[in-house]
Amino acid sequence: MNRVTLQDVADRAGVSMKTVSNVVRGYQHVSPGMRERVQAAIDELGYRPNRTGRSLATGRSSMLGLAFPDLRRPYFAELAHVFARVAESRGYRLLLAETGATADGERSVLRDREAGIMDGMVMQPQVPDARDLDELRHGMPIVFLGEDPQPDGADQVAIDNVTAARDAVGHLVRMGRRRIGFLGHETDRMSWTSTLRIEGYRAALDDAGLPADPSWLVPRPQDGDARDAEEALSAALDAGLDLDGLLCRDDLAAIGALRALRRHGLDVPADVAVIGWDAIELGASTAPSLTSVAPDTRALAERALDLLLDRLEGLTTPGRHVTVGHTILYRESAPELP
Repeated sequence: MNRVTLQDVADRAGVSMKTVSNVVRGYQHVSPGMRERVQAAIDELGYRPNRTGRSLATGRSSMLGLAFPDLRRPYFAELAHVFARVAESRGYRLLLAETGATADGERSVLRDREAGIMDGMVMQPQVPDARDLDELRHGMPIVFLGEDPQPDGADQVAIDNVTAARDAVGHLVRMGRRRIGFLGHETDRMSWTSTLRIEGYRAALDDAGLPADPSWLVPRPQDGDARDAEEALSAALDAGLDLDGLLCRDDLAAIGALRALRRHGLDVPADVAVIGWDAIELGASTAPSLTSVAPDTRALAERALDLLLDRLEGLTTPGRHVTVGHTILYRESAPELP
């Protein structure tokens, strides 16, 4: 039986091969009517993309790189899963790399890559050497994730951390909380992410006419986990810290906070309402379950891959910076108000 080709689909749909290719790889600039027409031809003929043939014809590998600082962190693992599904829907596979949140690790992902293996890369840098990373691309398209400032020529996708923190603290204020802390920022070199989240936290307190007591900012060690956050908050509570609301830098810090508060006989949310960040799946199983800032990870993956595939199509515009949305995922630790 002869294999159905891209040209067969194009002939059946009455469109060009380029249009069929755009539909197959999920390119966004295709009208809904055209996409439906091509998809009907694909379904009717039973077309399946030939990755090997496409690689030979285009000089591309159909592989994209995805680099995160620490794959032990649930948020990055869950985000990688979303990226893999979105990439697959567009005819690509992912190569996953861990940078260790170090400058050398981030450079090596680009410098030591095997030529021709990846068509492009999405990376979440943690070290403020983005311009250096940009220079190491050697023509390979790259999209940066996260909030760290990027060179003008770089594509970037992030959420609005200031607004998200403001929204989360605003919810605590509407719950009637007046002594609201922030847990989990770094003790030494403050990351840009933490800087923006604390900025939003302070702005929300200012909006409500509440004080921003410096003692309410409780740091944990660099690259800290839930246990570090638990110990940091426990020490602060032992020293007399008195809070009735808490925004945490991430869900791991929030999980540590739940343990610390329980150790000190404080009920969540009756005594202290707690909000995490990232909406990881584990947050649904904590006791109480964890309210969390939820980045739109599907939109983040889709927009990052949109930008990357645009570059693969030859787009040469200046760098584009895209902001995706967020919500508050309400659970027991800071429930939704009636």
